[in-house]
Amino acid sequence: MSSGGDGPRSPLFLRIFLFMLLCVGVVQLMNLVLVVAAETPDQKLYTIGQIADAVTGQGSAPEELSVSPATKVPSVPPNLRGERLGLALAMALGTNAARIRFDFPTGVLGRQPVYERRNVPRALPFSSPEAARSVFVFGSFRLWVQGEDGRWTRIEPAGIVEPWRWYGVLWLIASVLAVAPFAWALAHRIAKPFGAFAAAAERLGRNPQALPLALSGPSEIVEAAAAFNQMQARLNRYVDDRTTVIGALAHDLRTPLMRMALRLEAAPDPVRRACESDIRDMQALITSTVAYVRETGQPATRRRLDLRSLAETVIDDLSDRGEPVVLQPGEPVVIEGDPATLKAMIVNLVSNALKYAGSAQVSLECSGDEVSVTVRDHGPGIPDADIDHVFEPFFRGERSRNRDTGGIGLGLASARAVARAHGGDISVENLADGGLCARVTLPV
Repeated sequence: MSSGGDGPRSPLFLRIFLFMLLCVGVVQLMNLVLVVAAETPDQKLYTIGQIADAVTGQGSAPEELSVSPATKVPSVPPNLRGERLGLALAMALGTNAARIRFDFPTGVLGRQPVYERRNVPRALPFSSPEAARSVFVFGSFRLWVQGEDGRWTRIEPAGIVEPWRWYGVLWLIASVLAVAPFAWALAHRIAKPFGAFAAAAERLGRNPQALPLALSGPSEIVEAAAAFNQMQARLNRYVDDRTTVIGALAHDLRTPLMRMALRLEAAPDPVRRACESDIRDMQALITSTVAYVRETGQPATRRRLDLRSLAETVIDDLSDRGEPVVLQPGEPVVIEGDPATLKAMIVNLVSNALKYAGSAQVSLECSGDEVSVTVRDHGPGIPDADIDHVFEPFFRGERSRNRDTGGIGLGLASARAVARAHGGDISVENLADGGLCARVTLPV
């Protein structure tokens, strides 16, 4: 979304309303053109003589008339037009009018007038068969004629859809095509702000310090963008305040611990040694807490980097110290992230594997739009009851009080915070053949 000016913005509902009026106006304009420019449909005309020739197969019957045997003859309600034409055709064929049934379809919504026989006078006969043959039949009709052998024949115009009806259908299709660009523009203008909100929410999940949304567009969109920016600012202030309090508390605890250590100088040696050990543990815990707050609370510096090269740096440093850790070969994996925090994350995962299993195997796999960093070991694994708690701060799977074997309990919590700050996540699982697998997924 590009930044807009500070002038008044028209509401979104007004824009949609105007677009809809424009679409309706275009359709109505095209209908007006159809009414004014279209020619009157040609009326099909047949004579009773032509229909009689089609029934008998003699004379010059028009090709447009379809003649076929009728397997089922419907009952036709009495109507003046049908009786008059039936009487004329009966005279032309020299047969009884009771053997002829005329029907005139009026379409799906039309309704043919029906009369009660007793209230309508009967049609008068024509003066001669020649006069009857010259009577015109116009429009669509269906006709059933019974022969001397008792079989019925059906006669009707061959065309199902007349040309002018096809013209109307094509005009309707043209109207839809004319309105389609306006409908597409309306849908695009409505959907575009929602796409921008979705992208902003995704950026916020990847980086809480992402730039706020620009305030542009209709007034409703501007209000929603402003509310989103305020929510992002409140979330950042909330996290920053809690992080600041924890960091300040951990930092300020160093002073009373130092005073306690000085006062213990005059204490007996057994008491002094025990208290000094506790003080060292507390100082280590405070140092880890401050580092955790610093890593998770400070805004990260993002840049493009090769994650494999970063992992190779960690593995080479540990290998130089004689640690049994290997990195599987592969292609470079370029992502956008903070090198310092990503390196600390890999160090945490590999160090845990070395501490609890004695060895580590690291691999990087790129699949689609994400990359996986996997750290495997062949140690005892983690009890199933602890799998859901290993990422909680200060949780230690090793229940001893020894800081060297049990750690502080912030390593995996810090690693997960780094992964989620980069729009990814981390998970651990016990392997079927023994050992533990820690997998980090990051967007490419």
